Amino acid sequence: MEMGEQKQAGDMGLLCVPIPLPVPLFRGPGVQSIIRNPRESALTRQVGTGIIDRMKSNSRWRRFFRRALFAAICLALLLVLTQEWPDRAATDYRYDAIIHNRRFDFVGWELRALTSKALYGLAPPHTSLSPEDQKRITLRFIDQLHQVRSLEDQIAATYADPAIDSPRMAVAELQLQMTLARQELARVQPLAEGILEEQIASVLAKEGITMAGRIFPPVSLRFTPLPTMLVVSPRDRIEAIHFFALEPGLGTIDRVAIEEAIDQELDVSSLVTNIGGLAVYPAMMPESSSLPWVTSTGAHEWTHHYLTLHPLGILYGSDAQLRTMNETVANIVGKEIANQVVQRYYPELVPTPLSSDASDSEPDPNAFEFRAEMRITRLHVDGLLAQGKIEAAEVYMEARRRIFWENGYHHLRKLNQAYFAFHGAYADEPGGAGADPVGPAVVELRAQCASLGEFLQTMAPLTSFGELEAILED
Repeated sequence: MEMGEQKQAGDMGLLCVPIPLPVPLFRGPGVQSIIRNPRESALTRQVGTGIIDRMKSNSRWRRFFRRALFAAICLALLLVLTQEWPDRAATDYRYDAIIHNRRFDFVGWELRALTSKALYGLAPPHTSLSPEDQKRITLRFIDQLHQVRSLEDQIAATYADPAIDSPRMAVAELQLQMTLARQELARVQPLAEGILEEQIASVLAKEGITMAGRIFPPVSLRFTPLPTMLVVSPRDRIEAIHFFALEPGLGTIDRVAIEEAIDQELDVSSLVTNIGGLAVYPAMMPESSSLPWVTSTGAHEWTHHYLTLHPLGILYGSDAQLRTMNETVANIVGKEIANQVVQRYYPELVPTPLSSDASDSEPDPNAFEFRAEMRITRLHVDGLLAQGKIEAAEVYMEARRRIFWENGYHHLRKLNQAYFAFHGAYADEPGGAGADPVGPAVVELRAQCASLGEFLQTMAPLTSFGELEAILED
């Protein structure tokens, strides 16, 4: 699982719209309408010839494909059953009474995603394209995502505007534009997913993160509206004791109603929040218009897939320290792989280094620094809870939330024990984890390893934080 995109500042306020299952490109008009350039006809012939050759494959290929599809389905089911949250078997039935009709349909989503991936995999057109055309398609897809997000924001703003008497009529034209944009997005999506999967896998292989010389599990991504996540923590300590994946696009009113019902009924701290990705198989990817962020998320979620086959990932939900170890490893791998993907395939997106004058300038001492302020908040909350001052801690967190809001973090709707329980697991940088030593220990191990592959292979077999400490002491 990965956090939302905006500096851990809480809910991102996205308006999520389900994507229809895309028609496989080899059954449609091909890629001639996707790549707009003077070489269009040549590209179409090139891709078409490649598809025909693949579709004429012999019976051995067909048997291999059936076996690969069966293995992918088994792996997907394994990953669904080994999700990134604690075991739900002992969950109080009272949770179900509150959220039963809001649960995310994982089985339906997996069946649709695997079917689409299997059909596209019969003859993936992107393998016949040049690197320049692959790059053009991916950037066009990201631009289309930006257009969709912009339309969603306009529709949401129209419904929220009290001066508009009939928002449904006011957004009719925007809804039509949205429908057309979604249709175009669905046509390009399988190509873009295949290209990004191949690029991430190439960098992983370069780092030596392979099994028997291959990337396993294969990198598999699916852009989709993401579930919202209900996080539950006890009030007397900060610990994620339950996670529930809820339907995408829950509005603020529904989120608050769920939280209030659970808090009052069960005397816990809860938060319904957006997430940045989810490591089912294929990985659920955010509909973000930031290519570096998307690539980082893809590598982050693949790391969870990899760890699920090793002790560290298998024990993900057994305690808070192991969850933090998993998420911090995935964050580190995700960021490093994303940096290399962008540098190799999209160098124009690499940030321009600061000039010497800018880098030497003194930072503004009065500037509000999110992570530093969140760390201060977490440390004080931990101290109050350790003294048994639950109400005082909750009053303090609300007061601090208002300070964050006044400094521009308007998406920080709620700051409570559940917020820290969720965000504190991503501990590769200081912030919501407070004084928790787990994240810094993982970061220290990465600094000691000569390569990212060595780091991941060292972390994967660990079964406790104590084992990590022992490695660092040697």
